[in-house]
Order: sequence, then C-alpha cells, then structure tokens
Amino acid sequence: MDLENQKRVLNISEEFGAENVVVLLGAAEAEAAGLAAETVTNGDPTWAGPLAGVQLGLTVYHICEDEIKSEVDAGVYDEQVGMMEMVMDVPAIHEEMENIRSQYCKYL
Repeated sequence: MDLENQKRVLNISEEFGAENVVVLLGAAEAEAAGLAAETVTNGDPTWAGPLAGVQLGLTVYHICEDEIKSEVDAGVYDEQVGMMEMVMDVPAIHEEMENIRSQYCKYL
C-alpha cells in the first residue's frame, strides 16, 4: 500500500472512527492483499509510511470474498471484477484475509 493511501486510511479512520471503517482490497495475489491488510490493521510492516507502528485494527476484506461479493450488484461485479476473479487464487486470498482478520482486526 503506497504512502498516499496509508495517509488516506489514517485520516478517514481518525475522522469517522476506526470502528466505522471497512477497507476493501482488490490485489490480484494473496501475498499482496495480505500485506495491504496487515498495513491497515497492524501497521506498516515496512516502517516506511504514515501507518508505521499504528495499529488501527480496521476491518478488512477483499472484493472477491463472499461476504463482499454478495453485497455487490451481480452485473456490476461481473463487469468490474469477474474476469480477474477467474485468474485469481480466491481460496488463497480468502485464507490470507481470514488470517489477518483473526490476528489484527478489532471491529468485526
């Protein structure tokens, strides 16, 4: 997650309260999604950005997880995500997100 997005997440969580923020990711690989998820929950693991050492504990999901997919209009989902979902390792992404949520999320 780049420094600009880290700053945005920090500002939004301060403005609205971390308990009212859900972060939705769309990285194509489980490892990349996990790194971004860890950043918004446990802090920037690279210690390079605004979230270095900041444990927000935000709720985080990936767009291809059933909890989110079921909330999105099917036509919009297919148009925007459907093709990518066919090439993503959805079970690995889901497992990575579950691991991060169980370890670091405070507001489930």
